[in-house]
Amino acid sequence: MNARTEPAEGETDAIARPPLVREFLLVAGLFLAYKFGRQLATGHTGEALHNAHRVWDLERTLRLPGEGSVQSLLLHSDTLVHIANTYYATVHFPATVAFLVWLYLRRPAHYVWARRVLATVTSAALVLPFVLPLAPPRMLAATGLVDTAHVYGPSVYGPPSSDHLSNQFAAMPSLHFGWALMVAIGLIAATRSRLRWLWLLHPLVTLLVIVGTANHYWLDAIAATAMLGIALALIHRPQRTVSTAGRGADKLVPAQGRPAEGPAEEHVLVGAGR
Repeated sequence: MNARTEPAEGETDAIARPPLVREFLLVAGLFLAYKFGRQLATGHTGEALHNAHRVWDLERTLRLPGEGSVQSLLLHSDTLVHIANTYYATVHFPATVAFLVWLYLRRPAHYVWARRVLATVTSAALVLPFVLPLAPPRMLAATGLVDTAHVYGPSVYGPPSSDHLSNQFAAMPSLHFGWALMVAIGLIAATRSRLRWLWLLHPLVTLLVIVGTANHYWLDAIAATAMLGIALALIHRPQRTVSTAGRGADKLVPAQGRPAEGPAEEHVLVGAGR
């Protein structure tokens, strides 16, 4: 993507970069806790399929567009559906890691904010598989959808009965979409290029992929968006005001709204510590 990720002249993050080892352990620990937590919620096949029927019927009641309309577009081309499966399998986690690494190196204040938001959403997502185990649409015969990964490849899932690496009955919320949306929001917030809004293509493509490959319902993405919205409302992003003195320096604004006094390193940007 050609969107410039450099800050405007005079814009810098005025917060010390968190210790690398601590951040690595935090992020790795969160990921492992999520994977382990999802494993604890495995099983419940009958309940997951029953909930899938309920979600499918609810979407029809709400007159949401059928997931099949997206899949039919993919199935026009073997190459296109293979690209979609590859995107689903390979982009989700690496893109989020790259996003966090870039923020850590270039925008420490935004990194702390983004890491807290992602941690909050991911932790909350651990609860739903216990409360609402949900089979994806590819497992529900009533949808008429094709398991594109199984038919065309590549696939990241094995048979549910023997898949010990993932919980396939944890379709809601879609962290594929939730994380992609946070990556876009984080990069838009941390950069100043007029092209930065193009980052929204990442969650848009992700949404079409997760629905078109029959791995998620529309409501899975809606649930992830709602959870992310709550996290963003609770964890305020860092803000900066550019000095008008013509010296190209940022003026930090503490949470109380007064100009910062003293060394910039002693002040956290607005909302960074919330």
